[in-house]
Amino acid sequence: MVRVLLYLAVFAALAVGAVWLADRPGEVSVLWQGYRIETSVAIAAIGVVVLAMLAMLAWGLVRFVFGLPGAFSFASRARRRARGFEAVSRGMVAIGAGDPIAAGRHAVDARRFAGDEPLTLLLEAQAAQLSGDRGRAEAAFKTMLDKPETRVLGLRGLFVEAKRRGDMAAARAFADDAVRRSPSLAWANDALLDFYTSAGDWQAARTAVERRAALRLADKADAKRQRAVLLAAEALEARGSEPEKALAAALEATKLAPGLTPAAALAGRMLAERGDVRKAVKLLEAAWKEVSHPDIAAAYLDVRPGDSAQDRLARATSLAKLRPSDPEGVLALAGAAIHARDFQKARDVLKPLLAGGASVRACLLMAELEEAEHGAAGRVREWLSRATRAPRDAAWVADGLVSDTWMPVSPISGRLDAFVWTVPPATLGSHAPGLDDVLADLEDSTPLIEARAEPVAPEAPATAAVAPPPGPPAPAPSAPAAVVDLPKQEAQVAPEPMPAVPPVPAPVAETKPEPKKPQTEPVAVAALDGRLKPVIFPVAHAPDDPGPDEVPPVDDKKGKFRLFG
Repeated sequence: MVRVLLYLAVFAALAVGAVWLADRPGEVSVLWQGYRIETSVAIAAIGVVVLAMLAMLAWGLVRFVFGLPGAFSFASRARRRARGFEAVSRGMVAIGAGDPIAAGRHAVDARRFAGDEPLTLLLEAQAAQLSGDRGRAEAAFKTMLDKPETRVLGLRGLFVEAKRRGDMAAARAFADDAVRRSPSLAWANDALLDFYTSAGDWQAARTAVERRAALRLADKADAKRQRAVLLAAEALEARGSEPEKALAAALEATKLAPGLTPAAALAGRMLAERGDVRKAVKLLEAAWKEVSHPDIAAAYLDVRPGDSAQDRLARATSLAKLRPSDPEGVLALAGAAIHARDFQKARDVLKPLLAGGASVRACLLMAELEEAEHGAAGRVREWLSRATRAPRDAAWVADGLVSDTWMPVSPISGRLDAFVWTVPPATLGSHAPGLDDVLADLEDSTPLIEARAEPVAPEAPATAAVAPPPGPPAPAPSAPAAVVDLPKQEAQVAPEPMPAVPPVPAPVAETKPEPKKPQTEPVAVAALDGRLKPVIFPVAHAPDDPGPDEVPPVDDKKGKFRLFG
């Protein structure tokens, strides 16, 4: 619309000019080279315009003639450039499709037609990476360093190649250079943070975290949590050499993240050691309200050195009231009650927890309770056998690794604040036998392959052996069963397989049925396929068992044993 109005304005101006000249006639006389030319003013004006147009046409023709070589050269360069960018496009598609041969071919075409264009260098480097030619890839990235527009891209490529060959010093140097040239690079800042945490340079790591937060490369809440984790790591490292620095770092970490268990437990213990019990109690209670953890409970119970078992029990009761029905509070209270020899309270506290499915620690506490109260080795072994099948307790888990202690950085991936207090999946930690773990936690001094026998009813013979039902001899087993000598011998495991001996049928004696009565019989350890598995004879269920399976009636014609597991 604007152009139409402009054209109309031009034509209107010409029309006005023509009318103005027509209203004012005159004559123009030109004398040149003996010739005299006379005409009107209007015709002279039209002649001037025509001459100007002819001059412009002649000038354009001359320029076209003299510009033909340059035009041909420009057209050739444009065609080559177009072919080069077409090769770049096809090469990128080949890289995305995972075709190294086609990508290399298109990279060669792109270099021949487009030269050292940034996209050409990128295609060449990625094609070399795809084909596994690391030397050519590094050469392409080094070429990128010569141009300002591709310098950061070249640094990133060299950083990746250095990490692939394991040269962490070179990778760190490239990341440092990239941050100096472009401070807002996310990958370079993240890489420097990883390098600092891997080297244990917590101060530099905190500086990197603060820089990332200032550049908005990380969320403020995440940056705050990371600063707290780094302060906790610094406090744990400086506890033995610089206690004042360690305490200051731990207290600052608890301010940033009150639920950070390692910082809270360390700060509480150090405050207690300095005699500031009130502040330690307040800090630990605040941390317990955020997250319940055994380390916080242990630090809370030990907050005043020299306390009696009754004082620790009272403190455990106060802690459990902060988070009612919390499993960790229940376990802490039960442990304190056992140490205070308030066995009934321990049973009452553990009963709801056992009803919901006892974990390994709950079963171990019940075993400790039975041993401390009654010294009943049979019931102790029953709870130990339950512990081998019980659900796992929470632990520190990160990247498939289960750890007993917290670490600021995952040793698997190097990720900061990777450990989470949670119940490990059943697939983790399967390389370690559960039976050995439970027994080692409970009784470090007792060999794992021993199980002491307990006296049985007076009617039991002096020696009991696992035997098949009466009848024709059964095929010999692949591994001999363990024999338990009663009442004073210990179950021994055969050190190596023995020749199979057909078992002798046991004689069947007619006996009068006797009323069932609770009895405790021994546990034998059988060697099955090279692994230790407990063979447990029928025992009476403990009175605290919330949901016992009924023991089936014992048939005289069947072996009197059952396998747990």
